[in-house]
Amino acid sequence: MNFAEHLMTLRRQRGWSQEELGNQVGVTRQTVSKWEMGQSTPELEKLVELSRLFGMSIDQLVGLEAVGGRPDPWEVPEKPSRACVGGILYEYISPVKVFGLPLIHVRFGYGPRLAKGIIAIGNCAVGVVALGSCSLGLLSFGGLSLGLLFALGGVSFGLAALGGLAVGGFAVGGCAVGQWLAIGGGAFSNYLAVGGGAWSTGLAIGGSAFGHVAVGTNEASGAFPYLQQYGYHIEDVWYAVKSEFPHMWGWVKGVIQWALG
Repeated sequence: MNFAEHLMTLRRQRGWSQEELGNQVGVTRQTVSKWEMGQSTPELEKLVELSRLFGMSIDQLVGLEAVGGRPDPWEVPEKPSRACVGGILYEYISPVKVFGLPLIHVRFGYGPRLAKGIIAIGNCAVGVVALGSCSLGLLSFGGLSLGLLFALGGVSFGLAALGGLAVGGFAVGGCAVGQWLAIGGGAFSNYLAVGGGAWSTGLAIGGSAFGHVAVGTNEASGAFPYLQQYGYHIEDVWYAVKSEFPHMWGWVKGVIQWALG
């Protein structure tokens, strides 16, 4: 069996498409197609990748040496995975697919190796649920995290974001920037900001508060400033807040009470 036929057989035994095989060795589907049609052959680096992926020597892969004891197709593990000595790479790809993506894809190693799946875990991960040093998903968790609904990470961006630096519709973090709500050491928001330093075009509550309505323990500046030392009553302040912002969340009243002492 020549290399082209052998490669096609190995791929089909594992239930992989040409695109899936290409993703695992860093080439396009068209390149894999050319290999299997005998129109081109892989360079040495890709041959090494393929030999590691299929667990055989390069000589066995290209047909120069017989493969001893190679399992029949039904004996090939259902859940393809690979690992390289020294922790350089570990990969697991679930055989179950949803919308063409593996249900679970785990991929770790040196360099920007990308895990893509419904649940993706790796150095860099892209999925509905993504966990990685750098992650992108509907729900995202990582050092650098971008989530369409929720993001948790050192630096996070999402509709709801939690992290050292958090940017989102609702943001909580050391430095928080939120469209509707921001809570953090430094908080910036169009609607409500709560923090050591709070800046808002709406309501700001904090040590130093700057907003249309500002409630501060040390400093307050805005159209309606309320400073702790002047002994404002919570009901008076809350009346002003609800007058300016009728839809302000009820729990905010407790935060104002805390700020007024």
